[in-house]
Amino acid sequence: MIHQFKNNGYNIVMDVCSGAVHVVDDLTYDVIAFYEENNQKKSETTIEALLDRFPAYSRRELEEALAEVEERKAQGELFAPDEYEDVVWEFKKRKTVVKALCLHIAHDCNLGCRYCFAGEGEYHGDRSMMSYEVGKQALDFLVEHSGNRRNLEVDFFGGEPTMNFDVVKKLVEYGRSLEEPHQKKFRFTLTTNGLLLDDAIMEFANREMANVVLSIDGRKEVNDYMRPAKNGKSTYDLIVPKFQKFARLRNQTNYYVRGTFTRHNLDFSKDVLHLADLGFRQISVEPVVAQPDEPYAIREEDLPQLMEEYDKLAKEMLKREQEGRGFQFFHFMIDLTQGPCVMKRLSGCGSGTEYLAVTPWGDLYPCHQFVGQEEFRLGSVFDGIQAEELRDEFKLCNVYAKEKCRSCFARFYCSGGCAANSYHFHGSILDAYDIGCELQKKRIECAIMIKAALADQEEKENERA
Repeated sequence: MIHQFKNNGYNIVMDVCSGAVHVVDDLTYDVIAFYEENNQKKSETTIEALLDRFPAYSRRELEEALAEVEERKAQGELFAPDEYEDVVWEFKKRKTVVKALCLHIAHDCNLGCRYCFAGEGEYHGDRSMMSYEVGKQALDFLVEHSGNRRNLEVDFFGGEPTMNFDVVKKLVEYGRSLEEPHQKKFRFTLTTNGLLLDDAIMEFANREMANVVLSIDGRKEVNDYMRPAKNGKSTYDLIVPKFQKFARLRNQTNYYVRGTFTRHNLDFSKDVLHLADLGFRQISVEPVVAQPDEPYAIREEDLPQLMEEYDKLAKEMLKREQEGRGFQFFHFMIDLTQGPCVMKRLSGCGSGTEYLAVTPWGDLYPCHQFVGQEEFRLGSVFDGIQAEELRDEFKLCNVYAKEKCRSCFARFYCSGGCAANSYHFHGSILDAYDIGCELQKKRIECAIMIKAALADQEEKENERA
């Protein structure tokens, strides 16, 4: 399968199954498209058809372009066969181990975000804090069900986890005590809105947290409208100095300032650049996921503007990189050399199998976005997985089980998208959230264009040297 697109002056051809990416001239771009349309016929029958289709080019030019295409095909870099579909079902029969937990350390929050899927941190239930005993049992459950896997991840999530930070500290200490006797290594992460951040929390996080997510939506007016405090007051001025200090203390690595854009700021590239201008170098701003009747929900008619925003952002990032003030945008990060492992590319985050969410009272759910929906309760950290059929449904969730993914060029980059979004929009984890798909495809194209432009720049610099 081939995917072709043009962006910022580059003609880009992706071979979906091999992962090869080619930047080509206009003639080769058109020849590849024609070659695919005509069922990849052999050169002796195709060249005459090419002469008919492209009379402006000579036979020699067309023969050279076609030869290049067929050479790339012979090398497995164009029109590569799909070798994964038969493999994925056999792999899925293997025993699943748990490798990551999202600990809902606090079902409470000190913000009143308008778009919060968790009902202001309560997950549509009662306010609750995870006790040390429940958290301790969760870590024991993770170790017990992790098999031979050495590296384990625990994400401290909420609500707002700093509202229960004493328990966070105790659980980190307990996790560290498990590492040597069980030959495990814990990677802890923290997501925070920043209101309660102080020097002591920052010092502890910088010592123990492999990554920290700092929530902010961008410009002051955007952030304060969507993320007000419970009393309705501004939060921007409170959190920005703390986040700037935190990022400096972490040497501008191993953190993200993470925002959400909505229909109220479709010009979201300005929010990304605003965060970069504040000095942040690790930035993630992503589209809200909401039902269409919400006033802030992104709608299909918004897509053309959002596509332009991603293009604007990509071009500005290239400009800043050349000026020596570049930054990372999470959704433009892509590895064209090897990428994640094959099964990760086919199955995504592993929700419901390798990755589980834990409520303050110890219930297990496929991920944080299913918490509170009783039909998705898998069991508990005390009793283990009880809903085995539900777990197996998630285990078999992959890009070949989703009809929309089978013919999509992005399937090995997005891994089929979010199961929760699919369920909440279509009632099945084997569907896909369509607006999210379109935006994801655009982000992938922009990410590949940036790689192509940087490679082109490096080549020109080498030629001048």
